[in-house]
Amino acid sequence: MSTANKSSAVSDWTADQLPSLEGKTYIITGGNSGIGFEAARMLAGAGGDVVIACRNAEKGSAAQHALQAQAKGKVDLVQLDLSDLASVRSAAEIVATRYTKIDGLINNAGIMQTPELKSVDGYELQFATNHLGHFLWSGLLKPNVEAAQGRFVIVASLVHKMGKINFNDLMMRETYAPMKAYSQSKLANVMFGLELQRRLSDAGSASFVTMGHPGWSATNLQSTGPTGLMSKTYKWMNKLFAQSAERGALPTVLAAAGLEAEPNGYYGPTKRMESVGPVGVARIASHALNPEVARRLWDESEWLTDFKWAFY
Repeated sequence: MSTANKSSAVSDWTADQLPSLEGKTYIITGGNSGIGFEAARMLAGAGGDVVIACRNAEKGSAAQHALQAQAKGKVDLVQLDLSDLASVRSAAEIVATRYTKIDGLINNAGIMQTPELKSVDGYELQFATNHLGHFLWSGLLKPNVEAAQGRFVIVASLVHKMGKINFNDLMMRETYAPMKAYSQSKLANVMFGLELQRRLSDAGSASFVTMGHPGWSATNLQSTGPTGLMSKTYKWMNKLFAQSAERGALPTVLAAAGLEAEPNGYYGPTKRMESVGPVGVARIASHALNPEVARRLWDESEWLTDFKWAFY
């Protein structure tokens, strides 16, 4: 394994260390529940204007009102279905028009260990939602992030260490397994973030990429994706081993707005094999650092989303 940023001195970071975020704008996918909701709450509590982008408009509206009741900044809502590339394009157009400058584009939403399902575009659902949707979303909103010299924030997972990018069967049509598909999609998140940072650096951009993972945190992720025995297993395991969604959101908040966060920084819990505990520098699997695989994944992602990123 390799640390993402060995020079970082981040240790036991908390949201109390946030500066005033007044006048700054943060867009967070999946901000209506779990890690996303808690991260949005902390950012808005520090004065930032927050936009939650989520699939279910009713749940999104309820979350928006709950957040606004305790926020110092404004809370907006945009409907977005990351598994539907047409929805991604439509939502990105709305956001780009409303918010010319984005200080933090937080790619948080995701699904986990679903049965074998396809997106409306015909792609494996976990890969489509967790990776391809965010790949396109980030590319479309890149000019707005760069206008603010802002951050692209990738919410990854411990299971990226188990992942493998199977270019011969990216959509797992030959041999599907829920965890295998999930770990591939989360490895793709990490490799996308690292490759994006390489390209931003080569282009001389002032924007940069930061990443974080929530460790093992109790959220809806474990109950809305897995089915059968796995779903039941997660319920009792969460009670024994998981930390709260609030604790799990801290790495995301640090990556999005902490003064301590650095380009290519990767943050997460530091106890019990990085599953819980104080927030500090996390570790990236060595195979995620392969630039050749990352470049190929990038090219495949551009082809699958029919979108070409622009770097100047």
